[in-house]
Amino acid sequence: MGFLQNLIALPGAETVQSVSFPGLGLEFELNRVAIIILGRPIYWYGIIIVSGLILAVILCSRWGKRYGITEDNILDMMLFAVPVALVAIRAYYVIFNLSIFQNADGSLNWGKILNYGDGGLAIYGAIISSAIVLLVFCKVKKLNFLAFADLGVQGLFIGQLIGRWGNFMNVEAFGSTTALPWRMCGPTIADYMARNGYVDEAGYEAILSGTLGVHPTFFYESAWNLVGLVMTYFIGKKRRFDGQCFLFYGFWYGLGRAWIEGLRTDSLYLYVGSTIRVSQLLAALSALAAGVVLLWALRATRNAPMELFVDRLAVQKAQAAAVQTAAEAAAPSETEQAPASSEPSGEEEQASSGETEKREE
Repeated sequence: MGFLQNLIALPGAETVQSVSFPGLGLEFELNRVAIIILGRPIYWYGIIIVSGLILAVILCSRWGKRYGITEDNILDMMLFAVPVALVAIRAYYVIFNLSIFQNADGSLNWGKILNYGDGGLAIYGAIISSAIVLLVFCKVKKLNFLAFADLGVQGLFIGQLIGRWGNFMNVEAFGSTTALPWRMCGPTIADYMARNGYVDEAGYEAILSGTLGVHPTFFYESAWNLVGLVMTYFIGKKRRFDGQCFLFYGFWYGLGRAWIEGLRTDSLYLYVGSTIRVSQLLAALSALAAGVVLLWALRATRNAPMELFVDRLAVQKAQAAAVQTAAEAAAPSETEQAPASSEPSGEEEQASSGETEKREE
């Protein structure tokens, strides 16, 4: 029994945080640690992220036929995309927060950089790296990048809408102060807002009492991605060209992230002292670019939809099946191949005799 207790243990009260939504009459006691195995905490954040990834793979595997993508294609691509994304989500955060990860002499503190447990991760790193990996993968496997991307963005929507609830368990990624009915309150929220200068003493007390709270921006983004997923699912059924879902994702996610990021209090900035939020700028630019291209492509294909990758595959399969059927029909059966008699017929003997005479002459 003692061995099992040392192997697996439940987390203590020191990692519990109280969160309430006074306007909705909701209150939660959240422990960001799910369980402790061999003395190492396993966080709900990681469990939720992995759950979102698994669900995304399952659903995309079911929807893949609509885009000409097989389950094996998805699993093979994930073998490369996931490890690269794990590096990219951290690298993106470190690059735009470099001062945090430097020693006094300016050198990099690799211990801090490799410490994923501090919560410093950026989803845009995963999005960018996944696009690059997918581009290379499709080139090698001779798949259509835009068709695969149309399917892949639905997986991104699923992963993001579920993953944001990991921020809720950590009580992070919230916004500025608000008195709206769905405001989020709690002692750790009040401490963070006061420590970073977002509220004064009166504001601090107001958050503790529940009369003031913060925007639950994690929920805003989760809900925004859910709507985007539903819309993309139906767009995928009637798309006019490969890449339509991909462009819609860039527009929809960028549009939502641009305004949600403006509410957050933990944004990455372009450089120290800058007022330009990196993710907000990137989101706005991607929404604008994707929106313009999407509108142009829809107008261009209004009367003449482009041939989809899945349709070209269907034609190729039909042609291959027709060739195989024709070959099977042309091949003689076993009965036709077997001679009717071992004795040659009179005509055969005549022909053979004539050929012999010709050779003798």
